[in-house]
Amino acid sequence: MTIEEIKDRPEGILGCLLLIWESSVAATHDFLSNQDIILLRPHVLEGLRKVPVLLAAVEDDNPVAFLGMHGDMVDMLFVAASHRGRGLGGELLYEALRRGARRVDVNEQNAQGLGFYLHAGFEVAGRSASDALGLPFPILHLKLA
Repeated sequence: MTIEEIKDRPEGILGCLLLIWESSVAATHDFLSNQDIILLRPHVLEGLRKVPVLLAAVEDDNPVAFLGMHGDMVDMLFVAASHRGRGLGGELLYEALRRGARRVDVNEQNAQGLGFYLHAGFEVAGRSASDALGLPFPILHLKLA
């Protein structure tokens, strides 16, 4: 496994990353309905296009996890369900921390994600009642302790 920065983002790569997102969300975000996922899909795709730094964990020339960051903020971190529990998220987060990441938001209802970030040394610094789209999914704002 290698960590690679994705600078060129052709539709094929973006489609692959979107499938990773869907797989990851299905495994960890049981509070989202299928309609929610369909609603979020174009926003995730746009985020993948625009996030300034996009890192991928790559195995056999295929991305299996990814992390996007903007400045000191981790905007997204998702691991394909088939590759969960193998340390890929930790490797991506370590690289992001090495590059200056110090903040991350996580869905309050995503207990696994929250536990991951707390274990990595983050602490809750605030809370919003809804997500960035105004949907009723509370967000916890974390900062590196």
